Amino acid sequence: MTELTQAPARVDYRTDPTKYRHWNLAVDGTVARLSLDIAEDGGIRPGYKLKLNSYDLGVDIELADALNRVRFEHPEVRSVIVTSAKDRIFCSGANIFMLGVSSHAWKVNFCKFTNETRNGIEDSSKYSGLKFVAAVNGACAGGGYELALACDEIVLVDDRSSSVSLPEVPLLGVLPGTGGLTRVTDKRHVRHDLADIFCTSVEGVRGQRAVDWRLVDAIAKPAQFAATVQARADKLSEGSHRPAGVKGVTLTRVEREDSADSLRYTHVTVDIDRTRRTATLTVKAPTGPQPADVAAIEAAGAHWWPLAMARQLDDAILNLRTNELAIGTWLIKTEGDAQAVLASDATLLAHQDHWLVRETIGALRRTFARLDVSSRSLFALVEPGSAFVGSLAELAFAADRTYMLALPDDADRAPRLILNEFNFGLLPLVNDQSRLQRRFYEEPAPMETARSAAGKPLDADAALALGLVTAAPDDIDWDDEIRIAIEERAAMSPDALTGLEANLRFASKENMNTRIFGRLTAWQNWIFNRPNAVGAQGALKVYGTGQKAGFDLNRV
Repeated sequence: MTELTQAPARVDYRTDPTKYRHWNLAVDGTVARLSLDIAEDGGIRPGYKLKLNSYDLGVDIELADALNRVRFEHPEVRSVIVTSAKDRIFCSGANIFMLGVSSHAWKVNFCKFTNETRNGIEDSSKYSGLKFVAAVNGACAGGGYELALACDEIVLVDDRSSSVSLPEVPLLGVLPGTGGLTRVTDKRHVRHDLADIFCTSVEGVRGQRAVDWRLVDAIAKPAQFAATVQARADKLSEGSHRPAGVKGVTLTRVEREDSADSLRYTHVTVDIDRTRRTATLTVKAPTGPQPADVAAIEAAGAHWWPLAMARQLDDAILNLRTNELAIGTWLIKTEGDAQAVLASDATLLAHQDHWLVRETIGALRRTFARLDVSSRSLFALVEPGSAFVGSLAELAFAADRTYMLALPDDADRAPRLILNEFNFGLLPLVNDQSRLQRRFYEEPAPMETARSAAGKPLDADAALALGLVTAAPDDIDWDDEIRIAIEERAAMSPDALTGLEANLRFASKENMNTRIFGRLTAWQNWIFNRPNAVGAQGALKVYGTGQKAGFDLNRV
């Protein structure tokens, strides 16, 4: 197979159910059904067919969109059944031929987005009361089982042939790249020796043994399968706080203007400097009258500033990650009326128990977390006219470095940073820490000092004294210090920086999600580069040819 070293012209993450080729979303009362029916000829790139309900990035883009449709357009839904529309096959996982012809960068970014989509299922279960049942109605392998693992419960049809498996190690010489190994141990608590057998056998495990090994929650004969799945979904729905009898909001298309070196949204702009290898992401504060009660929030719907901004920033992040591989440093800026941001935050806080507000906070949480795990250097620049306050201050705390301009002789122009409740746990990292907790290693003294400063406009010197920013150059040194920092970053190895940033951003507290991303970065990334996987006789390259993989048997 010839490797496709170049990505398509541009990947567009925007879609809607009228454009789906691989998923069907149906809603019946409090239960939604997501049925996977992958079109073989519907790959996002040329060179492979999506046989046996195997997926690529395009399939996962549709899934991510469908999940958002359920979250926002169907608030009455309390549980989601994830199943297959094909006979005797649930999902065979990531398309092996796609992996075999894709560049290293494409494979890793594909795995990362797939991880984030699976994590989003668990995020909605944890925060939104939206529960998921995997109805495994046929063979379920690799990434297909990883999708099932992300659900709250797994029901496997007991038809003497259907099984669950993670065959990547014996079959392909790689690892289950979307959290399979981690969820088997951390989430399902499969005993490690049984997990070793499971993850080194191609045929998988079926029937009662799958239940006994904790690989699935229940099995059911074909005649009882549908009823069993429905009963599990109904049972999970009982504890949900999702509302009944309310109308959802339509997620209108995220509009933007594209040029060769920029993206323009209503509330977000991206400007690319290819010489410096930087992208400047500017998030704008709300303008004009903003909703203050739930009726007005519902009327604004997808155009409500925090929701619209989150969706636009999410699209910008994904565009840069996938389509601009050489742009290694992202400069994060904000602009506009800081008081308008604080007023919007106050509305979110006042109505956070309302379903739409809760889901909007969830969209902000997932978008900012996507920023945290992006393999790019993040520098926040706090300048005159900035709006790094409250929820938008989280963008500064997400950065690897934050520079804040000091203007001691020009108090009217000097930027200010203001903290509120959004900085103390409402928008956590994927490891469940707030960014300030991460910053101060949860040490009580600096956390208490930061909390005591909440609501106060902090100039550069005050923010620096509190440890909230990295440096506070004055206007004489500002341009040179920023220029030197950017130039130094651009001269360093992108590979080393990716490892450095991932280690420093998640330095102390670990959970299942950080282990998933860490193992993807450290292990799968490495394995994807090894000849045993992608060499001329590597398992990914010879799969389907009838040839046997040739392994270098030296342990490294």
